[in-house]
Amino acid sequence: MLYIKGEGMNRTSVLLADDHVMLTDALVNLVRQEFEVIGVARDGRAMVEMARQSRPNVIVTDISMPHLNGIDAARILRKEASSARLLFLSMHADLPLVEEAFRAGASGYVLKLCTPLLAGDLISTLLTAGPQETSRETTLTLRQREVLQLLAEGKTMKEVAAVLGISTRTTESHKYEIMRQLGVRTSAELIRYAVRIKLV
Repeated sequence: MLYIKGEGMNRTSVLLADDHVMLTDALVNLVRQEFEVIGVARDGRAMVEMARQSRPNVIVTDISMPHLNGIDAARILRKEASSARLLFLSMHADLPLVEEAFRAGASGYVLKLCTPLLAGDLISTLLTAGPQETSRETTLTLRQREVLQLLAEGKTMKEVAAVLGISTRTTESHKYEIMRQLGVRTSAELIRYAVRIKLV
């Protein structure tokens, strides 16, 4: 987790969330030309905590991040009535994922195609993005998606329970309910599903 002191109190404040160090370093230099960069989060859980503490005007987040992906982190903040605009920055161009990002509350979606395009797209989207209404929910609950991502990242039941602050028994209950809902019978099938929907 890295905090960066802003240069002006009246400028739009931006929180960056991405686990790719070189990219976020470049983004800091790019974004701070027009906005106040208040910090960088390296995973989805850090993003949620930093957003709660610093209340940024805009959050620029990757989708694929450790511990909690950007879309589910966005859902948590939306449930808490965060007023921050959400801009997703992703390598994924597939339409279902883009739609899911907007359902989670995205104001914009920028592809990591190349640096010159990214620079222009990011600045223009930050300047013009408006709020987006959320719509239908996905099959799994937010907590189920959290459990699934952590399991797919290779964490044990005990480790998942510790991260989420729940009991191991509750974690197991979530896992088996997820498997029942998805109609899968093995942990391998569960992990394949998580990979297919790009939770990991």
